Amino acid sequence: MGIVEIENLWYKYRGLEEWVLKDINLDVKEGEFIIIMGPSGCGKSTLCYTLNGIVPKLFHGEMKGTVIVDSRDVSKYTIAEMSTIVGMVFQNPETQITSLTVEDEIAFAPENFALPREEIKRRVDEILEFLGMTDLRYRNPYALSGGQKQALAIAAVLALKPKVLVLDEPTSMLDPVGQKIVSDIIARLNRELNMTIIAVDHRVEWAAEHADRIVIMNKGEIVLEGKPEEVFNKKEVVMKIGFRPPQVTEAAYYIEDMCRLNAPKPYPVTLTEAEKWYRQLINKYKWGGKDEQEG
Repeated sequence: MGIVEIENLWYKYRGLEEWVLKDINLDVKEGEFIIIMGPSGCGKSTLCYTLNGIVPKLFHGEMKGTVIVDSRDVSKYTIAEMSTIVGMVFQNPETQITSLTVEDEIAFAPENFALPREEIKRRVDEILEFLGMTDLRYRNPYALSGGQKQALAIAAVLALKPKVLVLDEPTSMLDPVGQKIVSDIIARLNRELNMTIIAVDHRVEWAAEHADRIVIMNKGEIVLEGKPEEVFNKKEVVMKIGFRPPQVTEAAYYIEDMCRLNAPKPYPVTLTEAEKWYRQLINKYKWGGKDEQEG
C-alpha cells in the first residue's frame, strides 16, 4: 500500500460535459518523488487538487472513484483537515502569502490550528534554518525575489508538517536563479527528509535527473508512467502524444530515424548517459578515424 492510492478516478467540472480525469489509477510510495507531466489542459493540476479535497469541495463538479492519502479517504475530510497531511504549493507564490513578515507567514497556519506558542516558535526556527532563510526572518515577503517568495510558500506549508508535498508548476513563473532555489529545496526535502513529493513540472531534463518516477498524462488519462529511463525509452508512445523528451533523448531519436540506424538501447535521458551512448554509437558503426574512436 502506498501513502497515496488513487483508484478509478473520474472528474468533470460543473457545467462541462467532458471528463477532465478519466479512470486514473495511481499509487505513490512513501518517500517517492513523482513528477507529473503532459500537455497543457491534460488534467495534471486537477489531479493534484483531488489530493487535499480542493477538487471537488472548492472547485465543484462530478467525481467518481476514490482518493486515499495516508489511509484517509479524502472525500470524508475537510480541506483544512487534509492540510496537515497534504501540503499544497501553487504556481504563483503571491496567492498564498498573507502576512507582513517571513516569520509571521510561516507561523500563520500553526496559529490557526491553535498549536502552543513554543511549538510554533520551534517549527519556525527549524524551517528557517533548514531552508537557509534565517536572515530573512523579519523581511516583508513582498520585498523578496520570486524564488524566495516560492521558498517561503513552501516553508509556510511545511509548518504543518505534512506527509505529502504537492507542487503545481512551482518554478514556471521564476527566472533561472529562482528556479534553482526552489529546485534545490525540493530535492533536499525528498533526499534528506524522505518527504513524499508530487510535482507538476514541464522541465523534462530536471525531471529525468531527479524524479523516482515520471507520470505522463494526455487528455485526462495516464498514458505512461515509470522511471525516467523507462518512460523516455517508449519512443513510439512519446512521439505519438507529441511530448518532448529530454534533449539528449530527442537527439538520439533523431539520429536513429534520420540515419536509419538500429541505435544502441536504452536511449540516454541524462548528459552522463548521453556521453556513453554516443561512444557506443560511434564504436558500433565505426564512424571517424581510428584516433577518434580511441579518443
